[in-house]
Amino acid sequence: MKALMNRFLLPLLCMMFAGAMSASAAADLKAPDVLVKDVTNEVLEIVRTDKAIQAGDTKRVIELVDAKVLPHFDFRRMTMLAVGRDWRQATPDQQTRLTDAFRTLLVRTYSNALTQYRDQRIEFRPSRFTEADTRVQIRTEVIQAGAQPVGIDYMLEKSEQGWKVFDVIVAGVSLVTNYRSSFGQEISRGGIDGLIKSLEERNRTLAEQQGLQQGAGGRGA
Repeated sequence: MKALMNRFLLPLLCMMFAGAMSASAAADLKAPDVLVKDVTNEVLEIVRTDKAIQAGDTKRVIELVDAKVLPHFDFRRMTMLAVGRDWRQATPDQQTRLTDAFRTLLVRTYSNALTQYRDQRIEFRPSRFTEADTRVQIRTEVIQAGAQPVGIDYMLEKSEQGWKVFDVIVAGVSLVTNYRSSFGQEISRGGIDGLIKSLEERNRTLAEQQGLQQGAGGRGA
């Protein structure tokens, strides 16, 4: 399932990549389905024409993702959901370190999705919600030749700053709960500090593999 997540989280990174391009979205309070559609379409067009990304420049992708992610994603909420009930054991400092480390892990793990984009197409499925709803699920599908369509659903919650993504469901599997089991095992072995250490070590390994400095993709959320 992690391999499937890695392969089909292109729309997630599209949303990350486009934060600043849609800076007015929060102020305008666009409907969540319109926000997802507009941002995804805009970013896919940029990815198609960006020679550095098409050439596989992971560092460029990570820098762009790192700079643009915050307007549309609630990483603290995503981390809290991934850690589960053990989140309550963490001190405020530990919660901040967990959020930073998990955010960096997601950005680095899935950055290759943008560099590998070729001919995939995103279809936006009908989503049911009312103006009074404060939590919605926006449904999309990734279409590519020679493969079955893969559903990718965004879970968004309305805040004073606009709609924010707090989970992504790939082929019926939640991104945050996909990490919960391994996080629980790390906490059982070494506590909250053990999980933080494990995440930070994984980030260092990914940075070395991608030829990045340790600070890249690791700015606090």
